[in-house]
Amino acid sequence: MKDVAAAAGVALKTVSRVVNDEPGVSPAMAERVAAAIERLGYRRNEGARVLRSGRTATIGLVIEDVADPFYSEISRAVEDVALQHGSLVLSGSSGEDPRRERELVLTFCARRVDGLIIVPAGTDHDYLLPELDAGVRAVFADRPGGLAEVDTVLCDNVGGARSGVAHLIRHGHRRIAFLGDSPSIFTAAERLSGYRLAMAEAGLPVDESLIEMGPAARTGTALCAMLGASDPPTAVFTGNGRITVAVLRGGHRLPLVGFDDFELADALTPGVTVVAQTPGGLGRTAAELLFHRLSGGSGPAERIELPTRLIARGSGELPP
Repeated sequence: MKDVAAAAGVALKTVSRVVNDEPGVSPAMAERVAAAIERLGYRRNEGARVLRSGRTATIGLVIEDVADPFYSEISRAVEDVALQHGSLVLSGSSGEDPRRERELVLTFCARRVDGLIIVPAGTDHDYLLPELDAGVRAVFADRPGGLAEVDTVLCDNVGGARSGVAHLIRHGHRRIAFLGDSPSIFTAAERLSGYRLAMAEAGLPVDESLIEMGPAARTGTALCAMLGASDPPTAVFTGNGRITVAVLRGGHRLPLVGFDDFELADALTPGVTVVAQTPGGLGRTAAELLFHRLSGGSGPAERIELPTRLIARGSGELPP
């Protein structure tokens, strides 16, 4: 800064005001300082700024899998909001492992992040209590965590699955298979509840043999067994995008509605009818809520549930 002041012919305090966007500097003088900064290649000492402010201008993001397009959209939305607030995002994937989630969170906290956005892999988050007491802010996204005092942003999993299954029922289907993720995952369990609710509201019995909960790799085998039975399903509801893709890759073209939109869903023949949530909206809402808390926002913990929408493209409108 001394070099910049000498090059611009101004006082050191003037350079400090320009660098920190403080008032009290004329436009002409600010331009002289900016030109000197550019010419000398000066960069502000972020470490010193952090020591003065008590903030690191970083937040931590823990998601299930950064390679999953759903979580990639969440990550991008969080980054966009963080950038607007002059912050960077440190991110990592838990792989649905609660221990890995805990390790990532505590590593981020050791690096003095200002706040955390966590897609919970488990339900025990007592390890977070010392960090919250120390002033770290946190938001759970996509699934609720194990602490009622932490803000949570979800999508309407029950309502979305209910609307998708009801859509198949309206098109004449009575035996509808449900292929979902592990029942230990909050979103998978909620979507199964929506399936059961739609069937009950239509007065239809639920055949438990038409329900398969587990990794996407198992769904093809399970669906083949269902279709080979004496009374096979006439349609299928898939619980997430990876399962939908697994069913399609298996060559199955029966009437289908899938939870989560995915790339090329509209390019297939027929197009794939989906219950779409907005992962970008989920990430954006969680990040905005986190920065609201970081800026001093108080009040009880919020639980925000974002709506879904059904997009009819053809596969969900096929008759039995």
